[in-house]
Amino acid sequence: MVTPRPVGEPAEAGRSTSQLVSQAAEQISTLVRDELALAKAELAEKGRRAGLGGGLFGGAAALALYGLGLTIVLAVVVLDLAWPLWLAVLVVTVVVFAASGVAALLGRRQLKAATPITPQETVASVTADVDAVQTAVREGRAS
Repeated sequence: MVTPRPVGEPAEAGRSTSQLVSQAAEQISTLVRDELALAKAELAEKGRRAGLGGGLFGGAAALALYGLGLTIVLAVVVLDLAWPLWLAVLVVTVVVFAASGVAALLGRRQLKAATPITPQETVASVTADVDAVQTAVREGRAS
């Protein structure tokens, strides 16, 4: 037999503890599923962008490699007009290796700046959810 609840009393007051625990378990399960779906969608979007960017970057790098090779040959030919061929090749080789070292250091710095790769929106949302549950549990124990 269900007794009518007084006006102003919460609806949960008429429910048993097992019903409230069951409802909380269902809500937590739904919350976890929703957070996982959000994380999956966020990571999928980041993956698509990274894939497209990587493909375009790879194509640009291939074309730039051909252009760089032609520029290096041109530098050797121009220096060969003033110096012996072996010296022209040596100077161009040293310049190319120096440029590659600088590019490697700059690339390393950029990679460090890009990490960590985490779904930040999902982490913030889960943190807020945990805080809300902890607050509700504390308030529930206090009353």
